[in-house]
Amino acid sequence: MTGRTAPAVLPPSLRAPLGLVAALAGLVVLVIGAMYAGHSRPGRVDSWLVPPTADSVGPPWRCVALTLDFLGEPAGSVPLVMVVVAGCLLLRRPRAAVLAVVGAVTVVGTATLLKQLVGRTIHGPDNLSYPSGHTSFFTALALVVALVATDRLGLGRTAGLSLVLGAALVAGAAMGWAEVALGAHYPTDALGGWCTALAVVPATAWLVDRAADRMAARPVGRAGGAGQGEPH
Repeated sequence: MTGRTAPAVLPPSLRAPLGLVAALAGLVVLVIGAMYAGHSRPGRVDSWLVPPTADSVGPPWRCVALTLDFLGEPAGSVPLVMVVVAGCLLLRRPRAAVLAVVGAVTVVGTATLLKQLVGRTIHGPDNLSYPSGHTSFFTALALVVALVATDRLGLGRTAGLSLVLGAALVAGAAMGWAEVALGAHYPTDALGGWCTALAVVPATAWLVDRAADRMAARPVGRAGGAGQGEPH
């Protein structure tokens, strides 16, 4: 007898396409990181998207940017993750709840490690910028929510993939815009953070499913205990 298996956090129909997306995103992260390793100025793409003479965003959009930025800070990100976890548990998606926590920690940890390895800075030698941890975190949570919605709505491969990638694009673009508008990151930092989430979350979701499946497949202990000898 085995334990009851909870719904997979990574729908089987999306495993192959999201695996390909993760591989391509990981390649983009490495390529951009190699291009700007050790740099302290905007690249050509950055200057084209945001001219060096551009002023910081003004009101009322500055308030929007500051609010989004707050959601990526510890004081804002922890409650946000707790809300997502609570929603997953209410929907009886324990694996998604685990992914919300593990995925967020893994994505932020990966972004932090990459910042140390790449060494790109902005506004001083102590401000490591590539990739954007705020963008990677916000995108990661959007991916978790979209995966849950895909499963709940019973979407197929095309519709599910469109929803997941669309949610990631909206979340990444919103947080990336906020970070660039506030002068905290270059546009390519935001792109790197977005791709970091796309590379890490699907792989983490697959690992969560594998671990949960193995735990559910373990035999349940027999009543009365095992190893009791027969009476002589």
